[in-house]
This record gives sequence, structure tokens and C-alpha cells, in this order.
Amino acid sequence: MATSKEFRDYILERLDTLDGIFCRPMMGEYLLYLNGVLFGGIYDERLLIKAIKTDFGLEKEIPYKGAKPMLRIKDLDNKAKIKSIIEQTCEELDKSRRNK
Repeated sequence: MATSKEFRDYILERLDTLDGIFCRPMMGEYLLYLNGVLFGGIYDERLLIKAIKTDFGLEKEIPYKGAKPMLRIKDLDNKAKIKSIIEQTCEELDKSRRNK
């Protein structure tokens, strides 16, 4: 099942407190970037972020067959919490990218 444009727009509205958000369509789904860091995506009407050392108390889910597990953000009403999780995730991903 592909993600609808309406759900994509809803998620982007939930992320509007983050400066530097970019959304790119990919095979019926959407990849999400913050300041050039790929941190997650919208898959089958779900907001998923890459798993890092901190799990934020989120459940792991598979975005698509054969993919690595990602963390699902279910509480889409708390913009401040979403912002904090994404910023921390991107910081960790950026650190690991620079250390390679």
C-alpha cells in the first residue's frame, strides 16, 4: 500500500516546527531529510525514523520487505516530542556519518 499525498501533507504539517525539512517521493512512499540528513520516511501511512542507540521508547517496525527495522512514531499530536526525537536522531546520524 502506498502512502497517500494527504497523509504526507499531514506528516509534513506535524514537522513544520523543524527548519530544513525536505521530503522526496520514492516508489509510492516518501523519504524525509533534515538539513541533508536522511532520518526516516513515510511508509504505508506510518512515520518511521532510523534506529539509533536511543530508542525513545518507540516500537520497531519494518518499512518494507527486506529493510532494516525502523522506529515508528505513533503519537503524531505532540509536535515538540516529534521535533526532539528527530533532532536527536539526525544529530546521532550526522555524527556517525562524519566518523566514517
